[in-house]
Amino acid sequence: MTLHAAVGGSGSPVVLLHGFPQTHLMWRHVAADLAADHTVICPDLRGYGESDKPAATDRSVYSKRTMAADVVALARALGHDRFALAGHDRGALVAVRAGLDHPDVVTHLAALDVLPTLDMWEVMRGTSAAIGFHLYLMAQPPGLPEQLIGASPDAFFGHFLDVWTRDPDTIPADVRDAYLAASRAAVPSIVADYRASAGVDVEHDVADRAAGTRLRMPVTVLQQDWGAALGFDAAARWRAWAPDLRHTTVTCGHFMAEEAPAEVVKALRALLDR
Repeated sequence: MTLHAAVGGSGSPVVLLHGFPQTHLMWRHVAADLAADHTVICPDLRGYGESDKPAATDRSVYSKRTMAADVVALARALGHDRFALAGHDRGALVAVRAGLDHPDVVTHLAALDVLPTLDMWEVMRGTSAAIGFHLYLMAQPPGLPEQLIGASPDAFFGHFLDVWTRDPDTIPADVRDAYLAASRAAVPSIVADYRASAGVDVEHDVADRAAGTRLRMPVTVLQQDWGAALGFDAAARWRAWAPDLRHTTVTCGHFMAEEAPAEVVKALRALLDR
């Protein structure tokens, strides 16, 4: 299993994990700033971008547990036994699982615009949950989701790049094209990633909740005001997993590392100082 990664800078290591439907390119502004005094590692997740896309021969292949182990192995191969970790969207779910499974490896953790997997499913209900239609589509058994998305991948993936961005100019045409090309080439693995989050990932979260497993490191969460829209207390949901939490509601769109990179950098630097 090989992950493609961009690496730059020097100093204490920070790993940045991208979201959907993107690649490591989403961190281009944030990474350039952090690289002034950190070693910054930006991989494409398993199944995305230029990283390997193994067939989902069993449900563990795209579990967040497996994807988190990929990230730990990558950092170790680059000479880092401990590192700070930040993730956006899908990458944030991988980051949370890494923090739960590898608490002696992940020193600081940031999650951008998600809830933990189990909580996400618990708050999605009623007509307001239609905003997450893709979660339900890709949760279906293998076959139909891949066929439907594969029939018009640019329309499907481009929809999210359009509706989740408040300032479309923050994703320029060449970057948008790169995201679409990467996603078009990865439909089965992207669906498998989402399918895992409706199955095995939930089981892992349920087991951790029952065991009282929590994130032991300092945690920062930046999030749109989903709670107001869907009727839940986002900070309380996160605090149940992360006792040492700083939770901030942002006013930018979902792709905050591109729309508000200075705000993201400020939050990450404050996290690294804790």
